[in-house]
Amino acid sequence: MRKIAVLTSGGDAPGMNAAIRAVVRKAIHDGLEVYGVSHGFNGLINNDINKMNLGDVGDIIHRGGTALYSARCEEFRTEKGRKRAADNLKTYGIEGLVVIGGDGTYKGAFELSKLGVKTVGVPATIDNDIAGTDVTIGYDTALNTIVDMIDRIRDTATSHERTFIIEVMGRDSGELALNAGLAAGAETIFIPERNTKLEDVAERIQAGLDRGKKHSLIVVAEGVMTAEYCSAQLAKYINIETRISVLGHIQRGGKPSAADRVLGSRLGAYAVDLLKEGQSGVGAGISKNELTATDFSYVHVHEKKYDNSIYLLSKELSI
Repeated sequence: MRKIAVLTSGGDAPGMNAAIRAVVRKAIHDGLEVYGVSHGFNGLINNDINKMNLGDVGDIIHRGGTALYSARCEEFRTEKGRKRAADNLKTYGIEGLVVIGGDGTYKGAFELSKLGVKTVGVPATIDNDIAGTDVTIGYDTALNTIVDMIDRIRDTATSHERTFIIEVMGRDSGELALNAGLAAGAETIFIPERNTKLEDVAERIQAGLDRGKKHSLIVVAEGVMTAEYCSAQLAKYINIETRISVLGHIQRGGKPSAADRVLGSRLGAYAVDLLKEGQSGVGAGISKNELTATDFSYVHVHEKKYDNSIYLLSKELSI
């Protein structure tokens, strides 16, 4: 293999730049030419492909977001669009492609592999919902950002003796809400994987009030309901003053943590090794601190399971 390319797709995640940097510098170190594709799969179709040098990835390891940008691409969902993307790569003589992103990005890479493009995925999503890896790039940073925000909210909740409902990201996965809730000492955590009744939550809050508790924190994953809806429904069961806080995209931004920089560097470099070995249609990952490669076909049909013991522990410690 002489030439490879790298792109980022889907939602940005802190640590993506560390992975881009690792792919570029590892490839050059190993004697390969490396190209950067701007704006994800859209860039493949529109031929937004440029050769990269060592200096192109200087001073990006500490930055959030993605230096290669990201964009949605409806055309890539069509067979014609994917063929055009593959043809553009072949025009440059690019034999391998590293795709950095989440589940949707992996699906796009899998389709390209069927067209003869050797592809390797690098898992980068704050949701931490990719099978085949213990953790995804961006998750640690987002989790710490959420905990920091909840800690700040707690100060106000304590001062004004109120119940705060904090809405965090997680449409299909409760990883962020669950672990942030435990780390921040939330009394209640709503995640998509568990059916938590508002009536039971009201009873827990009332029990706390009866023993002199002055405030409560409720963490809600967006995939369950909105914080506003939670507040309105909770009012049917208990007479308390609530305030809502929707953290939104602040969870995605900010400089990556040391853990995400290390993870991005390891997985990015490993993806280059996998391409050099001739592997394709696989996602790089990490399991028990060991680098692994998992077929996309496995990733697409297996849901990453949340740790129920963490959920139970959070309930035991929030009495």
